[in-house]
Amino acid sequence: MKRLFMVLLGILTFTYSWSQPNTTTPHEQNEQAVRSLDGYRWKMKMMLPGEGVKHGLHKIPPEDIETLVWNNAKVPGDVYTDLWKAGIIEDPYFGRNSVKAQWVQQYEWWYAHQFNVTEAIEDQVVDILFEGVDYSCEVWLNGHYLGKHEGAFSSFRFNVNEYLRIHKYDFLKARNMLVIKLAPPPQVNASVAGKKTPWFGDYWRDLIPFGISRSVKMIRTGSVRFKDVYANNKINKDGTADVSLEMSVENTSNKTKKMSFVTSLQGKNFESKEIKIAFDEDVKPGVHKITKTIHLKKPQLWWPWDLGKPNLYEAKITLKEKESNHDFNAITFGIREVTSKWNPGFKKDVDVSFPRSTYINGKFHFIRSACWGGPPDIFVGRTSLDEYKELIRLAKEANMNNIRIFGWHPPEIPEFYQYCDEMGITVWQDMIPLGTGNIPTERAQLTEIFDEAVKVIKERRNHPSLIMMEGGEEMLLRTRDPQFGRAFLEELGDSLQAYANLPYVPDSPLTCHVSKAAGYKSKEAVHALRYFYDMGKWLHEDWYQTLKFPIVPEFAITSVPSVESLKKFIPEDELWTPGLSWGHHWADLTRLRMQNWDVFGSEMKGSLEEFVNASQDAQGIIFQNGIEYFRRQKPELSGIALCHFITYWPDMKWGIVDNYQQPKRSFDFVKKAYQPTLISLNFHKRRWSNNENFKGELWVINDLYEDYKKTSATLKIKDDNGNVLQEKEFTFGNVEGNSAKKFVDVNADVLSKVNEKFYVELELKDQKGNIISKNDYFFLIGNQEEASKEFKVWMKKRMDLENKYGLYGSYYHFFEDFTGENGGKYESDAQTPKAFGFPENK
Repeated sequence: MKRLFMVLLGILTFTYSWSQPNTTTPHEQNEQAVRSLDGYRWKMKMMLPGEGVKHGLHKIPPEDIETLVWNNAKVPGDVYTDLWKAGIIEDPYFGRNSVKAQWVQQYEWWYAHQFNVTEAIEDQVVDILFEGVDYSCEVWLNGHYLGKHEGAFSSFRFNVNEYLRIHKYDFLKARNMLVIKLAPPPQVNASVAGKKTPWFGDYWRDLIPFGISRSVKMIRTGSVRFKDVYANNKINKDGTADVSLEMSVENTSNKTKKMSFVTSLQGKNFESKEIKIAFDEDVKPGVHKITKTIHLKKPQLWWPWDLGKPNLYEAKITLKEKESNHDFNAITFGIREVTSKWNPGFKKDVDVSFPRSTYINGKFHFIRSACWGGPPDIFVGRTSLDEYKELIRLAKEANMNNIRIFGWHPPEIPEFYQYCDEMGITVWQDMIPLGTGNIPTERAQLTEIFDEAVKVIKERRNHPSLIMMEGGEEMLLRTRDPQFGRAFLEELGDSLQAYANLPYVPDSPLTCHVSKAAGYKSKEAVHALRYFYDMGKWLHEDWYQTLKFPIVPEFAITSVPSVESLKKFIPEDELWTPGLSWGHHWADLTRLRMQNWDVFGSEMKGSLEEFVNASQDAQGIIFQNGIEYFRRQKPELSGIALCHFITYWPDMKWGIVDNYQQPKRSFDFVKKAYQPTLISLNFHKRRWSNNENFKGELWVINDLYEDYKKTSATLKIKDDNGNVLQEKEFTFGNVEGNSAKKFVDVNADVLSKVNEKFYVELELKDQKGNIISKNDYFFLIGNQEEASKEFKVWMKKRMDLENKYGLYGSYYHFFEDFTGENGGKYESDAQTPKAFGFPENK
């Protein structure tokens, strides 16, 4: 094969080199010839729908410089970010600017990129690959129509051999023009369910993201090339492993070719001896599956970080015809086996329909998770790989061993899974976003959804971090036909499991009335959200103690970002007392006040800082208390996912890390509650009388497979001023690995010396006095029953107001100037409406 061409980019004489695969030493300085078309090399232009083609934008001469005056654009990216950076729209994240940008989604957007090709391409196949476009596009090269694609998650490619303009010396004759028309995004989610991320929900406003969301590449191969390589591995009973390299190979010529496959396998993040295998195959025209199995006597398994080392292998494959390299592929994978078992305490086909305990390489993997809440930005042009890496690092710092990608958010980019692989974080994923009640019923459209899901799993199945597949997220909550919804989700599972041997459950939570009508059981799973949505019905500890399920896919509490972060997206005159932008960014101001009162006995409204910090502490304390309650149910309960870990725009909602990658104060409470080995206090109420003894139980939950011998525990109870009222040491003895056990009862007669609050501190030590786990709590002096009654009265007032002004999601009812309540009147933009229930800003 000839040496690849050098490339001149744009009008500049800047030179880029494409690497020529080496023909004598496979894998040494060998790579698939890929030219990235990413970066700020693109231009964009707005047109009315249908007008771009009429005006001939797709036929702009490649030599022309007309597109130089179009707006600058970046790939990967999105339309809104390009427009914001060009000064055309105001930052959609700031204040209520997003409503001012709704016109953007009514237009088609044209993207153009000029590049030069200077060397010949005989005996080569050249494609332009689009890794992802959200949502619908058409593509031209040098005025030639390449094709159309719909679907935000699947890649697509076009062969461009006959359309490329090539000249070694004349830069005008070497100039190429790639043009992409982005259609206006779809306006009804149900019509594109599973193929585009839902753009609604209680954390976003009606601004539909779209753009060239992933990389664009020009790829050169020989006539025989790889379409896919999958390392399908199996662990044998004798401890050996078989790695079956399943290679999908395409012969684009019209002749059978005798091809040599030169393969190497070696540890990527650990030392191992390189295994080399070479074999020949006759490859007929078309696409074929070729499998080669490599036997490993002593495989290094991939584990979650708390169960072992996340060992990764790299396989490299060169595809040759005699001495000519046609293609090259390198994949990273891990050897691990994922199975599921039935949760003890729940009867199969009576309480539950599915096993919900996950085992990695035969070990129980108790899932300490949070719903991802990503991507890091709903406008992908605003994020970076560094942010991904930092966020996953933070998840591990918070003692999480899993991240859940649920059905309101998209499957993630490859680097997300790469970082999870490397850090030993498992991934529980709705493979495609089906966070909606309804889907198309026509068979052709359903087939498109299944095809999109298959493409998603095939791109991600080499990642050992991916351990659990789910079909829908709250899909059956709103579907009009339960039996149709169930049949669809089960067929989706069959489609996915044909390509990846992983556990699959069809939906979450599967305990709503529609799910029950579809035949699912009463104890499948629980979305622990009712405390928030039914705020006032229970004090939080009274609520979570009503829950007993095998798994908790969502546990949700809200909070406000830090004051520093608030100032980045809330106008100064709306910061305090809260103005309209708080509501626009999904601050439920009544529930935040109620949540603070539940935890602290006060709404904590003395200042902006006090209110913000209290909301984060309240979120953290409720998370901590709930997490510990659920973890004490191990092994009957097998996993918890908080809702959420991050947030994909600056909001006042679920995340414990805000949109600026800043952990909230609640992050530390979660980190504490998710300690792999945790000393825990079981208590039944947070408000105690001065006249009663404080009572509880000391437990230890150990998710590690490590026994601790001759342990001891220390308990301290302190008053409002930090004075120690009681300190006591207990001998616990042995703490077994993979266990949850009560060790001792606590009964302390000290509350008569407390005014408003008291504190409990715990330590667990090993036989050498080393601290294994530390924990702490605070409690209130008060009357639990009276507080519960007061909370219920507040709930009725909240519900009356919400019912009067519409469904949850309308924030106008917080602002009496808008609603006209109590003499309020909105007359001019000179006014700055302030939320009721807060002190006036002085």
